[in-house]
Amino acid sequence: MYVEMKIVRSVREMQRMSESLRNTGKIISFVPTMGYFHEGHLSLMREGRKRGDCLMVSIYVNPTQFGPGEDFERYPRDFERDRNLADGVGVDVIFSPDDREMYPEYYQTNVNVERVTQNLCGLSRPGHFRGVTTVCAKLFNSVKPHVTIFGKKDFQQFVTIKRMVQDLNMDLEVVGMPTVREADGIAMSSRNVYLKAHERESALSLSRSLKMAKGMYEKGERNARNILEAVKKFIEEHPYTRIDYVKICDTTTLEDVDHLQGETVLALAVRIDKTRLIDNYVFGDVLDI
Repeated sequence: MYVEMKIVRSVREMQRMSESLRNTGKIISFVPTMGYFHEGHLSLMREGRKRGDCLMVSIYVNPTQFGPGEDFERYPRDFERDRNLADGVGVDVIFSPDDREMYPEYYQTNVNVERVTQNLCGLSRPGHFRGVTTVCAKLFNSVKPHVTIFGKKDFQQFVTIKRMVQDLNMDLEVVGMPTVREADGIAMSSRNVYLKAHERESALSLSRSLKMAKGMYEKGERNARNILEAVKKFIEEHPYTRIDYVKICDTTTLEDVDHLQGETVLALAVRIDKTRLIDNYVFGDVLDI
């Protein structure tokens, strides 16, 4: 029997609903998002559908994770489109609060995860991860899930959320899912809509450089500098590209490594004209890029 998807705007209402579900033994799975859904989001929701009795999704464009001059105002938004897509994959509840619900007057508390946020995006986006961890902690306290699903495209975000949940003894399982790609290989992102037709080929330099690095690794290359130099050169040969960072890091500490041993990740952030894109590859991963 079809049950109509519910839209919840209030933190208190969300908490009461979740507490009632938990008291009846229901398992709550949760996918936090900023909306403007693509197949990557929907794949996380499908996984959440498998892992819980009740699937909750949040839609909230969080202002505290955007820095000055970033794209908060123009970040794509289309609630009705998102509502229809969520309904189509079996979402039970959309939690979509406004800024006054999330950051009421006199708000002054933040959650700061330290070491794993200092490298990569933390270097060029100061304060970004404090906004991410703070809003996720608030969403977890509102939705009260048993399991939450994150994509690994933003690998640093995934590691940071896992670190916060572990460090703060949150009773919550954090599940990471593989990056979903468009047909040409570009990692799915809500920001891909910014790309102009003539910038698309340059945007492909991210995934293609990862594939090249994977090939070098499979042929026995373990010197991080050699891989990084090859990747940077490849990306810089494309027009409209401006590298923010290209780094190889330990997957637990996210600190730079000189030699690839154990589990390491190649992480990229590149601007294609005005559009900032990220991507990554974990060396030894059997998944294709």
